[in-house]
Amino acid sequence: QVQVVESGGGLVQAGGSLRLSCAASGRTFSNYVMGWFRQAPGKEREFVAAISWSGANTYSGDSAKGRFTISRDNAKNTVYLQMNSLKPEDTAVYYCAARGGSRLYTSVSEYDYWGQGTQVTVSS
Repeated sequence: QVQVVESGGGLVQAGGSLRLSCAASGRTFSNYVMGWFRQAPGKEREFVAAISWSGANTYSGDSAKGRFTISRDNAKNTVYLQMNSLKPEDTAVYYCAARGGSRLYTSVSEYDYWGQGTQVTVSS
């Protein structure tokens, strides 16, 4: 069992930056692939980015490429999402997720553990 708690959301103007954090507890954090997803009102939850257990491999969805960076610090049991050049369409609840495995997973159904989410609002 892994528990994950997101933080770092808030209100930011378009063009600004935010760094989200996801703190994990429970089983060995470094064994887990971590992912970030987001869900805007009235829309399905969508993949943002994923990172391998070692941090050596990452993959980003189309909405994140070139603007968002996922990273992790296994010594701190924390994964981060650095978001730059934010747009109003990035407004959503951002979720952190975890699962065991050796590849980068991009589907909601592939993750076993989820946080409660953190709200990100980008004003125009």
